Amino acid sequence: MSRVLSGIIPDEAVFADFRRQALSTDNWYSKYDKNGMEVWVEVAPVTSPQGNKNVPKVHKIKCRMTIKDVSAATMYDVLHDGQYRRKWDPTMLESFDIARLSPNADMGYYSWLCPKPLKNRDVVTLRSWQVTDDEYVIINCSVKHPKYPPKKGLVRAISLLTGYLVKAIGPNSCSFTYLSQADPKGSLPKWVVNKASQVLAPRVLKCVHKAGQSYPDWKKQNSPDQKPWLYPEQSILPIMDPSELTIQRADSLENVDESTQLDIQEGEDSS
Repeated sequence: MSRVLSGIIPDEAVFADFRRQALSTDNWYSKYDKNGMEVWVEVAPVTSPQGNKNVPKVHKIKCRMTIKDVSAATMYDVLHDGQYRRKWDPTMLESFDIARLSPNADMGYYSWLCPKPLKNRDVVTLRSWQVTDDEYVIINCSVKHPKYPPKKGLVRAISLLTGYLVKAIGPNSCSFTYLSQADPKGSLPKWVVNKASQVLAPRVLKCVHKAGQSYPDWKKQNSPDQKPWLYPEQSILPIMDPSELTIQRADSLENVDESTQLDIQEGEDSS
């Protein structure tokens, strides 16, 4: 592995830590387990105040599914292909790549729909990836850049360490793990955690699985040879010096108290 270009770009130790957390079963509580799909939330520390109805500031959720009909390589392509994401991601509002930092790192913007009546969120992240013979890892963390300040009408959330671990099981099957450690910048009511883990996460997993099934045919019709995440020389993103970025600290952003918001059951939730 080449040496780190800048202290802000994840090194081998960061990838190893993410991999360890993605595979760990310690301090995780299962919230959903059906049809080869499982969702966990991190068990709250024993020292947390009793009777606190709101979740800790750092919200950790982990999802895993066994995919029996799509290769690990295809699922990895699905996660990287920004053009295709618009086809399958049910929560995305806006997403775009901003700049390239190294052959396996870039900076991007993503905003998403939150359960009503909560405010929608967005993030600016540094994304980095690593590929071995049978394993694909993509991780991201929040960064700050003067050209991309918080937007009006959206709450700027913080990704502490979020990403995907895709491991090949066979030539056309894989284990797909998503791990998110984020500060949503607000006091969230408990129903949000339950809804995220028991309804929204399984829904997104089903969507990404379907996306994997459909991707090969879609890609044949949409720049089939263009995969800059595999072939960095294809990238048309401007190159940015990593020193222009700083890690986005949670305490420099405004908190939003949404702890008293009640769940609104929208018709679209069941669609």
